[in-house]
Parts: sequence; C-alpha cells; structure tokens
Amino acid sequence: MINRLSDTHVTSNATLPSPEELVRDIPCGEKDATFMVRSREDVRRSIFGDNGKFLVVAGPCSIHDVDAGLEYAQRFAGLAAQVQERMTLVMRVYFEKPRTTVGWKGLIMDPRLDGSNDIAEGLAVARRFLLQVMRMGVATSTELLDPITPQYIADLISWSAIGARTTESQTHRQMASGLSMPMGFKNGTMGNLEPAINAIKAAMHPQTFLGVGMDGRASAVTTSGNPDCHVILRGGECGPNYQSSAVAETRALLEKHKLPAAIMIDASHSNCSKNHDLMPEVFRDIVRQRAAGDRSVIGAMLESHLVAGAQKFPQPKCDLVYGQSITDPCIDWTTTEDLILRSADALGEAC
Repeated sequence: MINRLSDTHVTSNATLPSPEELVRDIPCGEKDATFMVRSREDVRRSIFGDNGKFLVVAGPCSIHDVDAGLEYAQRFAGLAAQVQERMTLVMRVYFEKPRTTVGWKGLIMDPRLDGSNDIAEGLAVARRFLLQVMRMGVATSTELLDPITPQYIADLISWSAIGARTTESQTHRQMASGLSMPMGFKNGTMGNLEPAINAIKAAMHPQTFLGVGMDGRASAVTTSGNPDCHVILRGGECGPNYQSSAVAETRALLEKHKLPAAIMIDASHSNCSKNHDLMPEVFRDIVRQRAAGDRSVIGAMLESHLVAGAQKFPQPKCDLVYGQSITDPCIDWTTTEDLILRSADALGEAC
C-alpha cells in the first residue's frame, strides 16, 4: 500500500471557469472600456496633482446585498456629479474580506452568505455587479486579496488597495506591479510606514512571479512595474495617524525614498478608533489639511452605507437589515452626502 502524500486535508477541489471564459460570458463592452480608461486617468490625475481634485473612495465596507449595493451606487452617481469640479469620487466595491481568524470572507468566496462557498457563482456575481455600477457612471474600487481574483475582475476596477495585513506580502507586491489601475498601499497593522514604502518601491519595479493566465493555466508572469502607487494612512495598534504631524512625517519619509508625496488617509479603521460616529470629524480634519494648502493630502477613504452601523453576522438572511453592513460599521447615506457636499464647498473656498 502506498501512503498518500498530497491533499490529505483537502475535502474537495472544484474546477472554476477560466478567466477567459468568465470575461467572455460577462463581457466588458467598448463603452465600458472607454469609461474605465477615463476613470483610471481621473483617479491618477487626482493622486499626482494634475487636475487639482480631491480623491474620495467611499462606500460599503463590503458588498453583501447586491440590491442595496446598487441603490447606494445610484445615489453615489448623483453625488459624484454634484462635486465633480472639486472631487473625484470612487465607490468602494469590496468583495473580499481579510479575516484575522475566521468569518465571512466576502461575496466572491460565499455569495449566498450560507457557507456554501460557491466561488464560481461569486466571481460571476462580482463581475456583473461591477459592470452595473460602471454603467451608472460610477468609478469602482476594491481591495484585491487573492492573487488569482484580478484575472476575473481587474478590467472593471478604477483604483485598488492593498490592505494593512497584506502590504508586507511579496505576493501582493508582485501582483500590484502588473495591475493596470492606480494602487494604494496601507501602512502596517501596527501603524508602521515602512511596509507601505517598501511595497510601493517593489510594485513600481519589474517583477517575475507565478500566476494564472487568462486560459486558467499556471504561468510565469513578467511585469514592467506599476508607476501609479501611493501610500494610505489608516492608523494602527499604536493609534491614529491622520493628523498633520503624521502627514508631515509620512511626506518626509516619501521624499527620503524619492517617492511622490501622494498621501491618502483612511478616515475609518484605527483612525476613528473603529467607531463610525467619529469618522465624520476625522474626514473633516483631513479635508481641512488639504484646504489649508497641503497638496500631499491627495484624498480620503470612508466606510459608508445606506444605514449606519453594522449588524451581527451570521444570522438568517431574511433577518438582515437592508442597507446595513455585516462587516465593519459604516456611516449612513445622509451623513455621507452632507459630509461630502460640505467638504467640496470647503475645498472650493480654499481655491
């Protein structure tokens, strides 16, 4: 008898459609592609100061209910049009959630929210959702967590983030080097800046690594490097880092490493002590810094949904509150709208 040496703990191994097959079944049309190119350029110009607009990435912590997400996108489209002279608005469309231990890992991994983990369905749901949002005229953003995911949806993303847990990951730095949209790297979970600085430098350089081609086969991927990378301050275990003193320290470090002084600040997570009620004041402080003339503050992030707060999950889907997060707590739509409109006015007065 030959002892089994592989897959001793694997209970199933379901074949997924290749990226090429999914893209063919849920295609990006010519108008969609034109919009995506334009939205990426708008984001890039906001990050590097070419258009003078303040970049705001806002939306649900995660998409778990497609209907609520589309309602949010409709409202967001109207808001983006109102502030387009002073702000570039991009909607959070997050399908993958990093977990410290266990928990719901996002719509791609578990689209039915029941532990069935139908990833093939999740990828299709995610791609259809992104197309619907884009066709409302809304730029899209996400955190790319699994290095295979981009092959299925990256053509529909205007801006992407690498999170605090993965900014030190060589795999994610290599992945970022080949992606076609601007990228933000968050500081480490302790609040340390060095991982994000190193990540930006790595992602901007050519890389060769193992990947998956559009036909679904393993491949050796060689990139030219992604020049459109920047840092995101999100606070950490050591406290918040949205204040002007922390921004000055970050700017000096970027200049020391000969990197562009382009700093986005996340008003949620550790910068608001994970208390969504504090998020608006953090956002206002970020905007005040920009309005006072600090052009290195290029944008901010908000976790925002139709209904404030968060609800416990898992629980029966029929009992979930419509439009309320099942992951991190968010500010509600009324607060979001008022905050962005007033911030756009403040930025206009500073010009």
